[in-house]
Amino acid sequence: MRSYGIGRAARLLGVSPDTVRRWADAGRLPTRRDEAGKRLIDGADLAAFATALAADGADDGEEPHTSVRNAFPGIVTAVRLGDVAAQVEVQAGPHRLVSLLTREAVEELGLAVGMEAVARVKATNVHIDTV
Repeated sequence: MRSYGIGRAARLLGVSPDTVRRWADAGRLPTRRDEAGKRLIDGADLAAFATALAADGADDGEEPHTSVRNAFPGIVTAVRLGDVAAQVEVQAGPHRLVSLLTREAVEELGLAVGMEAVARVKATNVHIDTV
């Protein structure tokens, strides 16, 4: 049976490797160690966990299962739409975050001034999630 490392499992689950490690440390996701000491997750265990994780959050209004690291909850203060691109500004406490994204994404999310939103920062990218 195929086994997955923490990083690959994280990509498949759509979360950070730290989140997978926390789930494993809490006993939610079984792991074993190979001869080099690297944590591995059996494919069947990962498949069952992914299915349960999706079922836990399916259409119940819960927030998405994501890492809270670098998440800035705030309010949309500006939306500038171009023909193809858009610029969205979020004020999160003392932090002003600016995201450049497609016009289609802004319209799909329904972003507008005064909405609550969460800006998620990864390296130089700012992702906007509606609340």
